[in-house]
Amino acid sequence: MRQFDVLVWGGNDSANSPEPFTPPFTDKALGWFYGNDLNSNVENSEAEWLVFVHRSIAIDRQFLNDLAECIAGYPMVDAFAPRIHDVQSGKFLSGYALDKKAGLSMLDENAKMRFVAAPHPYIAAFSRRIVQRTGRLDDALAPSVQLADYAFRMLHAGGKMFSVPYLVANTQEPADVAWHANDLAYALVKSFGIPQNIRFLARNPKAIYFIWKKRKELFEKRDKATLLSKFNKQDIAELY
Repeated sequence: MRQFDVLVWGGNDSANSPEPFTPPFTDKALGWFYGNDLNSNVENSEAEWLVFVHRSIAIDRQFLNDLAECIAGYPMVDAFAPRIHDVQSGKFLSGYALDKKAGLSMLDENAKMRFVAAPHPYIAAFSRRIVQRTGRLDDALAPSVQLADYAFRMLHAGGKMFSVPYLVANTQEPADVAWHANDLAYALVKSFGIPQNIRFLARNPKAIYFIWKKRKELFEKRDKATLLSKFNKQDIAELY
């Protein structure tokens, strides 16, 4: 079994007109998958760890070596939220904590090691063991929300996501991203319920209408995600 499979997405490819992709390097312990159909790529992957990354982020040997070091150093962690170094601005973009008003709030650049609720939308690493327990990504959601939704659902499967300050990937293109408020609300309610997100919903009235319109499918998905949940109120407290 390979150690890593890197799933690169974010291009303009389609089933009828695939966009060309050349891996920056190859290795026997590494597999590369390219395309926006992440679920299909997950099904075809074989590695112990899956790295989801937008094409604007550079994956190099140093990053994978650092990730391997984190995995060895924290063997009980099921997922990592790497930081992104925006080369153009010099800023570091991190994973997210839960925020009662904003839904999610990015960690401070100087934040220490901690558990997080969600990764940056452009990069995340999940162990195969937690992927097998969590299931498919919800591809009905906007791409910017899919990894956050997956990290939320992973919590119910017994997993946790960790942020390590030195685990950093560099940009190779601008990495600007904006949350899709309706889909973020959908993902938050799916995993944490309405009462936990009431302040966020009150600040986003359009999201309330969206949740109401999608309520049947949303609560069917919520029931499925939380049926055998291993997540409790004590766990959620450390994600703020």
